[in-house]
Amino acid sequence: MGMFDDLLKGAAGAGLVAMAAKVINDNGGIGGLMEKFQKGGLGGVFGSWVSTGQNQPVSPDQMHQVLGSDQIAQIAAKLGLPADQIVAQLSQFLPQVVDKMTPTGQVPQSQQAVEPDALYKMFTQS
Repeated sequence: MGMFDDLLKGAAGAGLVAMAAKVINDNGGIGGLMEKFQKGGLGGVFGSWVSTGQNQPVSPDQMHQVLGSDQIAQIAAKLGLPADQIVAQLSQFLPQVVDKMTPTGQVPQSQQAVEPDALYKMFTQS
């Protein structure tokens, strides 16, 4: 996982994990987020993250289009980062998070909130 191991070290890693958890939780879990991507025309891309195959990339512009300016602005304000940096990081990290949270290629049925600490452990204890 190399690059992501480096990203997840320290405060920057905690911020990435918190950002991903917020996006998932604010959109109704993995299933709700998948629906949002489907409505935004990126259902196939999101589906590749859930499946056990290769993850398709998503651009920062696509991420911004799907999540919307309001949600990006809320995350940016919470983390004290510029919006363009938020979408750039999410476009790189969120596919990995969804992939890790769906190891069997199935979307979890439960709407249980994603805890940042638990998500962080998923990536740091491989």
